[in-house]
Amino acid sequence: MSKKKSFIGIDVSKAELEVAAHGSDYRFCCPNKASAFGELLAELVLLQPKLIVLEATGGLEIPVVAALYAAGLPVVVVNPRQVRDFAKALGQLAKTDKLDAAVLAHFAAAIQPALRPIKNADALELDALAARRRQLVEMLAAEKTRLSTTATAPMRQEVQKHIEWLQERLEHLDTQLRERIKESPVWREKDDLLQSVPGIGPVTALSLIANLPELGQLNRHQVAKLVGVAPLNRDSGSLRGTRHIYGGRSSVRTALYMATVTASRWNPVIKDFYQQLIKRHKPKKVAL
Repeated sequence: MSKKKSFIGIDVSKAELEVAAHGSDYRFCCPNKASAFGELLAELVLLQPKLIVLEATGGLEIPVVAALYAAGLPVVVVNPRQVRDFAKALGQLAKTDKLDAAVLAHFAAAIQPALRPIKNADALELDALAARRRQLVEMLAAEKTRLSTTATAPMRQEVQKHIEWLQERLEHLDTQLRERIKESPVWREKDDLLQSVPGIGPVTALSLIANLPELGQLNRHQVAKLVGVAPLNRDSGSLRGTRHIYGGRSSVRTALYMATVTASRWNPVIKDFYQQLIKRHKPKKVAL
């Protein structure tokens, strides 16, 4: 390898980590477990990385990203859709092909996504608790639907017991989340500020604190793009296409949608703005 700084891609799977450097035939693989991270770091230091890119893989990437960040290496986690769209535009990827380390390294060199602060252990724990809360809420909704369609009494009793257990776990989890928020002066200040806005309650505030840590550091346009509520145009020449929103952080969008429904009724500023959009013949969901 030459001494110039490299753009590195790391493909993360449950079993292993595959490393590639852009513009080189270099490849390196190691197990995706903490005991192998020392060897990985030694390899990466030799490559003198200018940027290391991994894709979000539902949490499989978190331990190695934390290790890279702790070692002072320039690492960024990107949305898989961004990399897939990039590769398809270059003709490198069919619809069902897997993103590999070489594609990620090419993306790193061509796009050079900006580095962002990595969540610390406390933030990761809060994120995990918030994700678990969403799972419990989804399970509760499914069981309540199942209860309404269950015909036999014994089965209804069984489902009802599960609902009660899920409700207990949800209450316990909410207590844990409130304690975590109170333990951090920064989170506590954000929580108080967010809940001072009519329409934003404890659940929405929690979702924003856990899933949108950039809040307060970016302007409103940057936040809108990050969340996925900034309409993207589909214009071509003189033709103006319909604006659509997609991508971004779906859990934040869901929380904000429910908060906006409430705010459109009780927050005078939001209510007035919502009514103006309706008068301009915007569909209700678009207005929200």
